[in-house]
Amino acid sequence: MAPSPLIALVAIATIFLPFTAMAKEFVVGDDHGWTQGFDYSAWAADKTFQVGDTLVFNYLVQAHNVLQVNGTSFQSCSIYPVIDGWSTGNDHVVLTTPGRKWYICGIFGHCNAGQKLAITVQPRTLPPSPTPSPAPHFGGWFTSLSVFLSNSSLDMLQWLSRSSAI
Repeated sequence: MAPSPLIALVAIATIFLPFTAMAKEFVVGDDHGWTQGFDYSAWAADKTFQVGDTLVFNYLVQAHNVLQVNGTSFQSCSIYPVIDGWSTGNDHVVLTTPGRKWYICGIFGHCNAGQKLAITVQPRTLPPSPTPSPAPHFGGWFTSLSVFLSNSSLDMLQWLSRSSAI
């Protein structure tokens, strides 16, 4: 019998559920959102970002945007080259790979006014597995019973085969 699609789905969910259950959502700037005049370096300093986490950039549409750039563009507040960009005002950016990530506002003058964020994304780590319980130890009487039953079954089979031969 072939495995059912439901069994396959449960198996896949079992594998990936620990990753999604542990993922965090970070609202960039917390209550301040994505704006000028906020220290995003200080905001990010005490946070650990991991693959699977999401950055949420909240801002007024048309007043700001979010551009992912490389480290050189981040330092110089240049919008070229753009790796990716968002402009919905409620942008959810899933962190899919480990390493340094740089985000700036592409509106003229905003990055130079401090509207930029640099983070380091760590690989996703699984929590330590619980230590498995030791296998039950049944000791002498259980082993003796098993041997007795095995020998009794063997004796019974031999008796039956002799009886049927008569």
